[in-house]
Amino acid sequence: MRQVSVDIGGTFTDCFLVYDDAYVEAKSLTTHHNLASGFMEALAQACAQIDLDVQTVLSTVDAVRYATTLGTNALIERSGPSVGIITTAGFEWSVPLMRARGYGDGLTEAAQVNLPGADRPVPLVPVTRIAGVQERVDYAGTVVLPVDEDDVRRQVRRLVDEGAQAFVVALANSVVNPAHEKEVERIVLDEYPTHLLGAIPIVLSHRVSGRKGEYTRTMSSVIDAYLHDQMYHGLGSLEVELRRNGYTKPMLLVHNSGGMAQLNSTSSLQTIHSGPVAGLEATNYLSGTYNQPNIIATDMGGTSFDIGLVTSDGVKFYDFNPVIDRWLVSTPMTYLHTLGAGGGSIARYDRLWDAIEVGPESAGSDPGPACYGRGGRLPTTTDANLVLGYLDADNYAGGTIKLSLRRAQRAIEEHICKPSGLSLIEAAKAIKRKVDTNMAAAIFKEVAVKGYNPKNFVALSYGGGGPLHACGYANELGIQNVLVPPFSSVFSALGAGNMNQLHIHESSLYLMVYDATTRQMLGDYRVFNDNVAELAAKGRNDLLRQGADPADIRSRVEVDMRYGNQLAQIGVVCPFEQLTSHRDVIELLDLFSNLYAHRYGEGSQAPEAGVRINVIRVVSYVDHEKFDLQPTHADPRPAPSPSRWRECHYPGIDGAVKTAVYDVAVLDEGHVVEGPALVETPRTTYLAEPGWQLTVGRTGSAVLAKTI
Repeated sequence: MRQVSVDIGGTFTDCFLVYDDAYVEAKSLTTHHNLASGFMEALAQACAQIDLDVQTVLSTVDAVRYATTLGTNALIERSGPSVGIITTAGFEWSVPLMRARGYGDGLTEAAQVNLPGADRPVPLVPVTRIAGVQERVDYAGTVVLPVDEDDVRRQVRRLVDEGAQAFVVALANSVVNPAHEKEVERIVLDEYPTHLLGAIPIVLSHRVSGRKGEYTRTMSSVIDAYLHDQMYHGLGSLEVELRRNGYTKPMLLVHNSGGMAQLNSTSSLQTIHSGPVAGLEATNYLSGTYNQPNIIATDMGGTSFDIGLVTSDGVKFYDFNPVIDRWLVSTPMTYLHTLGAGGGSIARYDRLWDAIEVGPESAGSDPGPACYGRGGRLPTTTDANLVLGYLDADNYAGGTIKLSLRRAQRAIEEHICKPSGLSLIEAAKAIKRKVDTNMAAAIFKEVAVKGYNPKNFVALSYGGGGPLHACGYANELGIQNVLVPPFSSVFSALGAGNMNQLHIHESSLYLMVYDATTRQMLGDYRVFNDNVAELAAKGRNDLLRQGADPADIRSRVEVDMRYGNQLAQIGVVCPFEQLTSHRDVIELLDLFSNLYAHRYGEGSQAPEAGVRINVIRVVSYVDHEKFDLQPTHADPRPAPSPSRWRECHYPGIDGAVKTAVYDVAVLDEGHVVEGPALVETPRTTYLAEPGWQLTVGRTGSAVLAKTI
């Protein structure tokens, strides 16, 4: 196996290179002005470790897999094109009204408590660039009013006069009959042919989201169109750079649905949060190889802290209506909770509450934490860790970044010590304690809300800052064991290399599986089977277009079911792809009932309201070869003498504590390090706090276990 996997985060660009039997990790600072620069720098570092040049590697690898933040950056900076919306007449205010409470989407929990005081986000599409056209399709897909071609032409010209650089066509009920959206597209292209529009897209909402819900479907399409320009040019420049260095195969992009696809089969919306999703997919694979059925995946990078779950009952958590930035959308994404608690998260003193707060604002990579010496003046988590003695100023990030202790001290003194009256060390401890508490609270909520007990889980800690804070949040939660995976600092990049090519297609429908009024089960299976066949064909064609072997294509069918008109909706994985008998229907009803009881409690089922299917979803995929991530089998034995000692400070302990410092090169598989101790690797630092011990595993993995 030969492949390159890269995950671009807000602060660091991570690279994982597999070249025959060599597994290599590398990091570089993210270059937000041109992501290709950081990409190539990280790749060059990885290639140097196996004594090969970039051109040799790129000309011989099987694939380059890429998780990007281009779309996220475009939303943050509001740097997308001017988008115009064409919708059904009478629905022009669906987006501005935002379902009446949309102004609370994307806000912190504290802000959502006071929704009347919340501010609406600045709209991506102002009211003046929303046009209604004369047409109508009913809920069943029947044409009630044909498209008025002259009216469409007038509205399109008006939108262009208003400055529209991209069109979103989002007509009512187009997911059950897209004929009118296709007709509007034809008219737009007739008015403004492709050689005039260039790369600016015309986005049809039924192609972006197959589910009903006018607001969420329209916003999904708007964000897709808004990101298209920057994604097109950014990824295009990266592809040119790869071609210039000898790579001739298609580039594979990680999707937030848990799969990947070629650039020509990827929409902009599918790349949002793709890096953290890759890490969760790696966690899912590691759960099986390490025989750890219940894992809390925690990814602490430079900007954020991401939380995901892998459970023994096999439930895969999707967010079918995620909030992206400040907007609710209807594209399926692997569920993750993101917290502003990374190494670059900025600390501040809150005078009102007389408390230290950390995040969600981040210093990122430019200017970065104050200790980077790149112009940052605000204190961050990394500055606190340096002051507390956890980091080696001369060997941070493999020695590529020299840290300034004095700059870190000055930032904390000016912004935390002076207003709070705390000493330097106490202020740094308060920052670490706050970060750890924030992470623990977020983990507990995510696990408990889903009906699980955090104490029954093993925490998986990865990302550049994860192993440094793992003991801190584990102490708060009462978790006894923390697993640090192989190549932990670039684990999300590794996950990108372990993902399958995958596409998800879904369709809204109203299908009664059990009618409580007539007390009859579904007897006509044609609607279900026809929808599944159509969606499976779309997924199959996507994969065939990318060169997949037809014999390798697999699929699974999922349905969203609910009791009557309840809002609670459960995703059920069907054990079959076609309904053939009443026995299949009964099996599906039993699966739904059991899942509903597991989620909401036995006795909460309500079959007297009837059971219906609202969405059919087909996941089409091709399995790919996976990395070898086998657990350690060595017998535990005492570690050798420390490489050196350092004075460190820990929350809850007065005064400095003499702490053993180990260079990872002197430790072998099975060595047990008693805390307090630091294990330094070229790209991250493991911290075993007092009362913990660390057992070294294979390829940089480790187990942190509480001893008291």
